[in-house]
Amino acid sequence: MTETHNAPAAAVRLDVWLWAARFFKTRSLAKHAVETGKVEIDGQRPKSSRSVRVGDALRVQRGEETFEIGVRGLSDTRGPAPVAQALYEETEASRRAREEQRLQRAAARDGYLPPEHKPDKRARRLIRALGDIDAL
Repeated sequence: MTETHNAPAAAVRLDVWLWAARFFKTRSLAKHAVETGKVEIDGQRPKSSRSVRVGDALRVQRGEETFEIGVRGLSDTRGPAPVAQALYEETEASRRAREEQRLQRAAARDGYLPPEHKPDKRARRLIRALGDIDAL
């Protein structure tokens, strides 16, 4: 008996699922994140070929953000964002922590005004003469 392609899968590779759920742009980036310890399943460090099943708890670190999610659906194809967001459910604590971190990063760069234009010749000479002030 042959298996139809449209039948829902019981399990999907971790790196493929992370790519399909739009946590990473490519499957190779998802695989690299798993190999470097940026992804945990139920508190354990998995291999990229590990199967993901509905109900698994994942912790995904992407850049400065950390997502704590529960797997709600499986897919091995990358679809539109609303479909990808239906594959997982983020915990409320994780959502609040990410929002607080975002606000802290915004507050840290408060007061910084980037220059309106490139420095002219005189300003470049002054910058070179002063050197790196922060290093002192």
